[in-house]
Amino acid sequence: MYIARWDLDKTYLRTDFDTPLELLRTAIERPDQKQTVPGAATLMRELSDAGTEIHILSGSPEQLRGRVVEKLRLDGVRFASLTLKPNLQNLLRLRFRSLRGQLGYKLPALLRRRCEMPTQRDRSGDLVQETLFGDDAEADAFVYSIYADICAGQVDGDQLAEVMRVERCYEDDIADTVRIASYIEPGPVVEHILIHLERQSSPVDFNLYGSRVVPFYNYLQAACVLYEGGRLPPRSVLRVAQDLALKQRFDGGTLARSYLELARRGHVAGAGIAALAEDYAELVRERRVAGASELREMVTELELRAPEIPPPPSRPEPELDYPALAVDSNPRLRKRH
Repeated sequence: MYIARWDLDKTYLRTDFDTPLELLRTAIERPDQKQTVPGAATLMRELSDAGTEIHILSGSPEQLRGRVVEKLRLDGVRFASLTLKPNLQNLLRLRFRSLRGQLGYKLPALLRRRCEMPTQRDRSGDLVQETLFGDDAEADAFVYSIYADICAGQVDGDQLAEVMRVERCYEDDIADTVRIASYIEPGPVVEHILIHLERQSSPVDFNLYGSRVVPFYNYLQAACVLYEGGRLPPRSVLRVAQDLALKQRFDGGTLARSYLELARRGHVAGAGIAALAEDYAELVRERRVAGASELREMVTELELRAPEIPPPPSRPEPELDYPALAVDSNPRLRKRH
């Protein structure tokens, strides 16, 4: 068993809500009008077909559940759970800080979903592993990193409570989150934190979180990380590349450069290029393939460049100062400091 946890807005859906008008437009859009980030639906379907369990956690309000479910259905996405933000409940309880707060909502939701699993171990007795998908529009790298370190047993209840107080979470929410965290079976369970650079942030901005956090520009890059990590077959990478070629007009050189840019940052090492080329050859022997010329150009370029790809650098993982990161990742807290 393997789990992928996905954010929705700006990670899976192309959503703009920086102004009240944009927020209103997002709320009234029909499911068929909502735009998916290119490649995201294909990757999610490929993960499901590979046996990955999909869990979606979004800051969108609970009132949009019907529209979100219908959009996912239209995209052919299967998911095990969909968690949306109880904004109306927060409003009725006068919890105004919770309306925009991310840590106080997402972190306990992540922990709760982990604890609700029938078992936190797979059939072999190992802890069930996870990959987390988010974006650079909010504090996903921060929230996911502290979640990963709580699961790993590197952040205890006192440290967790301190961070949540810095984030101005409500005391009863802090107590609940600390309690839920105590039910986690400790161990390294988060393999990757994949951050979609929706706002075109510099990947360097995320180096402080260590190699576990992988910023990516497009979903071919995300697919390549999962492929080289053994979570996807090569055919899945080709399908995501095909999606970008057909819908975004990526040519073969652009597809290859996506992989090579990721390699320059040390997130892939070229280990799967030969198998990718073999799978492409088998694919075009089987049937006529849309986008075949772009895929051929991609695999040819990668085969030529494979000897130049260095092994991933060996770097010590940083010790994260979560109270300080809470301030840095939250614009409202930065203003107060």
